[in-house]
Amino acid sequence: MGRIESRFWPLALCGLLIAFTACRQNSGVPAEKEANGPNIVLIYADDLGMGLLGHEGQKIIKTPHIDQLAREGLRFTNAYGNMLCAPARASLITGLHDCHEQGFEITPGALYKKISTDGYDQAQIEEILNKALAPIPDDQVFLGQVAQEAGYATAQIGKLEWGFSTTDHQMKRHGWDYYYGYLDHVRAHGFYPPFLFETGNLVPIAGNTLANCGKSGEPETLENFKERRNREGKARYSQDLFMDKALDFITTNKDRPFFLYFPTQLPHGPVAIPKIHPDFVADDRLTPIEKEYASMVKMLDDNVGQIMEKLKELKIDDNTLVVFTSDNGHEIYYAQEGRVEKPYTNIQTGNRFDNLGHKYYSDLSGDVFDGNGGRAGMKRSNLQGGIQVPLILRWPGKIKAGRTSDRLVANYDLLATVAEITGFGKPFDSDGISFYDELIGQHTGAGHESVVYSSYTGPTLITKEGWKIRTDLDHGVFELFYLPDDFKEANDLSETHPYKLEELKRRLLEACEGNLDNGHFTNGGSILKLSFER
Repeated sequence: MGRIESRFWPLALCGLLIAFTACRQNSGVPAEKEANGPNIVLIYADDLGMGLLGHEGQKIIKTPHIDQLAREGLRFTNAYGNMLCAPARASLITGLHDCHEQGFEITPGALYKKISTDGYDQAQIEEILNKALAPIPDDQVFLGQVAQEAGYATAQIGKLEWGFSTTDHQMKRHGWDYYYGYLDHVRAHGFYPPFLFETGNLVPIAGNTLANCGKSGEPETLENFKERRNREGKARYSQDLFMDKALDFITTNKDRPFFLYFPTQLPHGPVAIPKIHPDFVADDRLTPIEKEYASMVKMLDDNVGQIMEKLKELKIDDNTLVVFTSDNGHEIYYAQEGRVEKPYTNIQTGNRFDNLGHKYYSDLSGDVFDGNGGRAGMKRSNLQGGIQVPLILRWPGKIKAGRTSDRLVANYDLLATVAEITGFGKPFDSDGISFYDELIGQHTGAGHESVVYSSYTGPTLITKEGWKIRTDLDHGVFELFYLPDDFKEANDLSETHPYKLEELKRRLLEACEGNLDNGHFTNGGSILKLSFER
């Protein structure tokens, strides 16, 4: 998450669902469900735009392992995530979209940095957080919990699920038998943490001495380049630590059903990588920082390969469902004057993009990677470049290899889908709908009529037919697009299709529970007031 996120939004991040509405779907266990489901590995990439993957058209970065997942499994072409890291994780583990009147409580970020800078200990910070938060309702169900209660060993490893700061109590309540990584999103902007957390315990990382976890500066300057390449206090790279733990967890639990949730930091910035990948060392198309960023994407792909290799080595890959997706769309962490700039700017004219009359596109911005795959907009926007995400599932024997599906799916469908696959026996409230039937090739006609997401400018709604209404509430704008003919969102049809516009306005308002500001991150809600007096 970039600096704009530290101001934050009205749906937040600390383990609470206050209200359930009648419109949400009820999930049960299908009669034909097997008693013992497959192992599940959910790889959750961070800020990975669709255009960064080889099978989606990437020209510079080769992603053979992720491409192989797509060849051997099912690729969804119409999948969505939230426009920002933290609400995406909240929606993923709760099965709720982010346009409800009652959302998640907000907590400040970087609280655990106070251990390094202000002399607090873990227990003091967790006590402050837990006292400030309302209790989690007993009937609330979370992603890890549905697998855990179905008899699975559960783990979460990496950039942990709930921002900006969470606690051991919440992690365990969410259903994780084991976890390893950060307990807040802001410290996860650095890749060299002086400490991480392992199932309630603070674990020092020898040789990492920087309180900011080695977070580097943006945009690229000579000073930032030197700081980034300075290895002092940067002994262990967090992604290497996470991979060791992930592979250990798989090995330890190979003889029982397990659910591994692996929310990697990659390729979220600011850019940090121990070394440039050999693919890019001599690539004269790229600047030094672009080579480093490309190496982060390449490491993510290599990590996917390592996980698949381990599953095959243990002879459990045939009974393992591997899910690969991303939280939101592309973000640029390799800005450099005269090359590609932030705030996002038309590199030819010098004019900043407003995402209305002057929408962001890679060819206008100078993005050499075309990370959003030609779509309009980027992370934080309700344009396709901000919310359309890759979604690939591989499950030999259940999912026919090489399939694609245009079914409309949302990241908040994963909880219901995992509940169905694992045999979670209790009903629960969710905005999500299981797409298990689509995985096994049974086209039942189930699924969403529409999905809805919030943004900094207001909510958006996409229908299963491909109509999309997006808002910019600050400017009183409603745009209408028909995505099958216009994935770039270049042709606003609001004037030529007024009846469709009014229909989708009504549907969007209903999804937002009568108030479009529920989907406007700059309105409503406030960060919890926490006292640090000792």
